[in-house]
Amino acid sequence: MHEMGIVLHLAKTLDETAEENKLTKIGRVTLQVGEVSGIMTDLFTDAFDYFKKKHPMLTECKLELETIPGVTWCDNCHKTYETVKYGKTCPHCGSGETWLLQGNECIIKEIEAE
Repeated sequence: MHEMGIVLHLAKTLDETAEENKLTKIGRVTLQVGEVSGIMTDLFTDAFDYFKKKHPMLTECKLELETIPGVTWCDNCHKTYETVKYGKTCPHCGSGETWLLQGNECIIKEIEAE
């Protein structure tokens, strides 16, 4: 389960942010997670809830997840389309000359803290 590794990296980033900004408690963190990132959000939430109990800065932290839709670009017809629905093959022209434009990210959007 790589979700726990991502949670550990998130906690490290939050600790560094807290130290830089002299924060005493983080109450909420909002993450944007790409729908084709491979992160299973239910497992991620469970891992975060488990970890925060053992991490003083995060004990009362609420995790909010927002989905970034997967969007693919076609180099052949210069159009975008829904990645999850159509995969690698462009539904407009049938080309496989495509690449993922967005949807693989995991970004800290917002931190609410004291």
